[in-house]
Amino acid sequence: MKRYLIGLVFLVTLAGSLCLAQTNQPAIIEDFKPSSKNQPGQEYPKVNSQGYARFQVVAPQAQSVVVSLGLGGTRGGTPLTKADDGTWMGTTAGPLEEGFHYYRLTVDGGVFNDPGTLNFYGSTRWESGIEIPAHDQDFYALKDVPHGNVVQILFPSASTNTSRRAFVYTPPGYDKDQSKRYPVLYLQHGWGEDETAWTNQGHANLIMDNMIAEGKIKPFIIVMTYGMTNDVKMGGLKNFDIKPFQTVLLDELIPYIDTNFRTLANQPNRAMAGLSMGGMETKTITLARPDVFSHYGLLSGGTYSPEDIKDKSKVKLIFLSCGSFENPDGVTKAAVALKGAGINAVSYVSENTRHEFQTWRRSLHELAPLLFKDK
Repeated sequence: MKRYLIGLVFLVTLAGSLCLAQTNQPAIIEDFKPSSKNQPGQEYPKVNSQGYARFQVVAPQAQSVVVSLGLGGTRGGTPLTKADDGTWMGTTAGPLEEGFHYYRLTVDGGVFNDPGTLNFYGSTRWESGIEIPAHDQDFYALKDVPHGNVVQILFPSASTNTSRRAFVYTPPGYDKDQSKRYPVLYLQHGWGEDETAWTNQGHANLIMDNMIAEGKIKPFIIVMTYGMTNDVKMGGLKNFDIKPFQTVLLDELIPYIDTNFRTLANQPNRAMAGLSMGGMETKTITLARPDVFSHYGLLSGGTYSPEDIKDKSKVKLIFLSCGSFENPDGVTKAAVALKGAGINAVSYVSENTRHEFQTWRRSLHELAPLLFKDK
């Protein structure tokens, strides 16, 4: 497990290491519009049709303002230039990939969030966020379709001596037909994020609503909870012990969900998936307890090998995915090996994305239709 965690940290670092400075870029088109993640009424940050981002910060007394993009601000910096009126402005040296990006401001050496944009929990702190419109954004767009609900629950946890929080997505129509029961996907976030990530950054509820409206998937419940049980600072993932979280998930959260929601409370109708660190949690827990989950999903979170699966009869699906700038050969070859061993395995590679939420939005969009299919 230690080797996997080291590899995971390396993957995140590698994914965040792209420098924005690029050469021979085309002329910037001046069709900038406010990012969809802005605070109400705020004009900046802006994005244009090419994927460039432009930032403006009001800091008359500052001596230096830099925008750093990526998880933990690791994807290079964009220095802003001060104008006579005390505002600072700058444009990224090159276009950003489609989708959601965390970012932060460094003002005279201090780290701050941009007051122009909404905040999203990542890097173990609330970060600013910007959205680069994607060519395929329609699948997670807010549409005039029946919508499910995302409710916050507080469930008792004797093992941690507290009440813990989870968010539960119930599909459209859940409250109308009181006789119907649903399968459940337990969906985990990544390192430095929390249980808000899959709906705030990932739009998981909108992805589900749209596919259900299109008749592409069998409706199911999604449960999203905080995947950490001990206080681990950034860089200290090697100190994370999964066993307490496994206890919370299996012995406390799942029984609570099965008691308080209309679930199909059995192994064939229960799935677990996660992105990045959540993939590590998914792999560890599903292999330890194959009697609980029948569908497994690792989204930029490693792979399974045929040797990992001790009882093929208990596994209905293994889904492996990543961005094309991550390890596409790894997930593709792993799925081929699993299928060769008689296991239903599917791989998916998100084109032109990295270790980021556009990869995981697309991955959920590909995974959901494969879950809980009737034979």
